[in-house]
Amino acid sequence: MARSGGHTVSVQRISVVGNAGSGKTTVASRLADALGIPRLELDSVFHQPGWQPLDTETFREKVAAFTTGPRWVVDGNYSAVRDIIWDRADTVVWVDPPRYRVMRQLTWRTLRRMATRAELWNGNRESWRFLFRRDESIIAWAWTSHRKYRERYARAQADQAHSHLTFIRLRTPGESAELLRAAADSHGGQADTSKPSHFP
Repeated sequence: MARSGGHTVSVQRISVVGNAGSGKTTVASRLADALGIPRLELDSVFHQPGWQPLDTETFREKVAAFTTGPRWVVDGNYSAVRDIIWDRADTVVWVDPPRYRVMRQLTWRTLRRMATRAELWNGNRESWRFLFRRDESIIAWAWTSHRKYRERYARAQADQAHSHLTFIRLRTPGESAELLRAAADSHGGQADTSKPSHFP
């Protein structure tokens, strides 16, 4: 399902990364659905009730337990568990739209969640106060983190320590849609969890 140097690549364990608001969770969810494999959203594990962070040891244990499976999708950027995920992954899908698109998507998403009081993980909801406190604003975080994530994943892609990983960088909605179509086509519209997927 992925192409690397003109060759078809077997895909079984996928890490999906990218800035907040980039669309990584949507891509990860649809990719897991298309392939018929389990997905773990790291935010749902890390953010405990009342937005309290899970302690690092337990966080790593939970992620390690999930990634022992033969096929999976993990969605998130947490450096505390990246070594566990990437050591076991074969593919990194890097969702990297331009900053203006990230900010537009994130702003509307945040306002919608606040207005509807949508529950995210473990009873947590985004609060209107998050708009006015820089240390709690996901919008401010995404603006300042955009370049950091680009530099981080560009370096990671070039690092020989990650030579076992195939990086797929998605910059546009069209590229994301093409990847998801390939994932669905790899199963002929049906999930078969006993065989590896191929992105042609």
